[in-house]
Parts: sequence; C-alpha cells; structure tokens
Amino acid sequence: MTYKGYTARVEFDADKGLLTGTLAGIDDCIVFQAESVPELKKEFRDAVDDYIQTCAQLGRAPKKPASGHMMLRVPPELHAESMECAQLAGMSLNAWVRGLLERGVAERQAFAA
Repeated sequence: MTYKGYTARVEFDADKGLLTGTLAGIDDCIVFQAESVPELKKEFRDAVDDYIQTCAQLGRAPKKPASGHMMLRVPPELHAESMECAQLAGMSLNAWVRGLLERGVAERQAFAA
C-alpha cells in the first residue's frame, strides 16, 4: 500500500488474527494494526496523516522514505566491471545501475501482482 509517498510493510499474526503495518523506509517507528484489509488500509492512511500532522506540530519535517541518493559499497572488482559494462552500453554508471534497479523493481512488482 502506498499513500502520500509512504509505503506500508505488513505482517500477519495468524494466532492473533491481526495485521500489523509499519511505514517502510523511514527511521521513525510508525505502527498500525487491524483485523481486516479494508480496516488496515484506513489505519494506514490515518497513521500517515497523523505522522505528518505530528511532525508539523513539533516543527520538524516528516522523514521521507527516499531522497533519490544512494551510497553503495561494493568490492573494487565489481565497481570496475560495472563501469566497463556501463561504458560498453554507452551509458554513465549511474544510468546503467538505475536501469538494473528499475528492472529489479519491475520484476518484483510483476511477481507481486
């Protein structure tokens, strides 16, 4: 589920019959629970709205799931081979890696559908 740029991570507790969600990709701990999917969707939206409102009341910006900047640490050999692959494809390393990430996300989305 996604709402206002935030994504939910959901787990199911079969013993309690309870769905528990958290906001994915941020440091703040935002948790919401429900016994049904429709209720969970409402609780998710309410949790996001409450988080944004609480941050405003505290005078701080709500944390966003991603800034668009990634720092990766890889072995030098992999870095060198990746640069070579990008050059052979006529792309910058950034564009080449972005393409790999986009394909990986598209595969996950297709699998989840």
